[in-house]
Order: sequence, then structure tokens, then C-alpha cells
Amino acid sequence: MFKKTPFYLLALGLMLSLSFTARAAEFTLTDTAGKVHVLSEYKGKWVLVNFWATWCPPCLDEIPDLIALHETKKNNLVVLGVAMDYRNAKQVTDFAEGLFVSYPIILGDRKMAAQIGPVDGLPTSYLYNPQGKLVAHQLGSITREDVEAFIQKPAKTTKN
Repeated sequence: MFKKTPFYLLALGLMLSLSFTARAAEFTLTDTAGKVHVLSEYKGKWVLVNFWATWCPPCLDEIPDLIALHETKKNNLVVLGVAMDYRNAKQVTDFAEGLFVSYPIILGDRKMAAQIGPVDGLPTSYLYNPQGKLVAHQLGSITREDVEAFIQKPAKTTKN
């Protein structure tokens, strides 16, 4: 038999899930070049939001794969890199230029990150499908192969 759950717990769970869905449904981020990135403007494309820091070794290990993902047009994927925990903007932009990062870099903070979801450690990545729905979240390193395998799954697992 199912255990009865008090109504207030069900209501709280529903409110929390709705608040996460609302938060994940749209974001507005401005990159270091001044371009504004809004999730709804990427309708029809996969969007990978990657939170990273210049001092984070696993984050730096991901960068070549993220560049490759962003530059491979067959993936129909956009990478947005969100730098966290930095001293100043110039440090981040110089660092990214030195690594030939081709995807947009956003200067992030906890308030800005809250639009997307929790960043409990670095690196953290969020993947949105072409319909703008959050379909995956990864705390820790990701690889090009992981992302490509996920986005090439049959459409029934990524729709909605």
C-alpha cells in the first residue's frame, strides 16, 4: 500500500518542481563581447551551459572538447562558457583567448547562475534540447563523446 503523504508536502514538492522548471525554462546571459544570450533565441539548437573557473584543472581539461563541440556544425549545438570565481574580467578574457576559446564567455556569479540551476562545484554543465527543455545536468567533467552520444539518442528521449 502507498503511504499517505500530507497535502502540504505534495504542494511543497510541486512548488519546488515548478520553480526549478520556471528557472530552467529561460535565461539571459551577457558575454564578454556584450552580446546577450537568451535561451529562447536558440530554439532549434542544443545549448550547453558550462560553468568553469581558470583555476580548476578539470574545467581546463574540458575546454578543447567544448571548443570542438561548439565548432562542429553537425551537432547543431551552442556552447556558452560561464566563468565563475575570478578576480577580474581581463584575467578571464586573456585566459580564454590564450586557449583559443571560440564559444562565448560569460562572467558569472551566484545570482546569475541561479537563473539556470545550482552550481555546487566546478565544472557544472546544463544541456538544453532544441525545444529549450533542460534534459541533462552534470556536476563534474564532461567529454565531447558524452555530449555527442546524448544528443544523438533517439528523438523520443529528448522531446518535450
